[in-house]
Amino acid sequence: MKKIAFAAMLAAAASPALAHTGHGDTSGFIHGFLHPILGPDHLLAMLGVGIWSGVALSRRFWGGALTFLLAMTAGAGLSWAGVGIPMVEAWIVGSVVLAGLLVATARAGQARGVTVLSLAAIATFAACHGHAHATEASGTIAAYLAGFLIATAALHLAGIGIAFATARGGVLAQRTLGAAIAGSGLFLMAG
Repeated sequence: MKKIAFAAMLAAAASPALAHTGHGDTSGFIHGFLHPILGPDHLLAMLGVGIWSGVALSRRFWGGALTFLLAMTAGAGLSWAGVGIPMVEAWIVGSVVLAGLLVATARAGQARGVTVLSLAAIATFAACHGHAHATEASGTIAAYLAGFLIATAALHLAGIGIAFATARGGVLAQRTLGAAIAGSGLFLMAG
């Protein structure tokens, strides 16, 4: 019951995605570090990737996080090279729904093809996150990116920890977390 209450609190805490261009200061390490933690779309997507990794990749739990970090950096590079991604905000909010669905349906030892497709989806959405943040960055952008990457990695690790901690609760706890994240994503879409 406590896990269901926690999931409901996550869903209730969600607010419209205001995490990108034109919303707050976007220069330096501290702002880059705080952005993923204070932006509900990023917080939920990063935790979701970590939880999925902890469940689906229990022996290589770092795989989802590493994929996300590399693709997010590549997305930043696309932005700085002047390559646009149409509807990047919609992709980012969609990543929350996808992260929730991945968490809800993940299982240890899932088929290799499912894992590869999941990682490809994670990489796609991560590139959108990186693109949006690189587009908004100003001033000391290298420090901003470093802060953003460190906070993202920390959120992934927190998600992996949640996966390991809730493993004793069985599949119901995992599905509840996934449904809460996906539901929060739908709430963000409704904005």
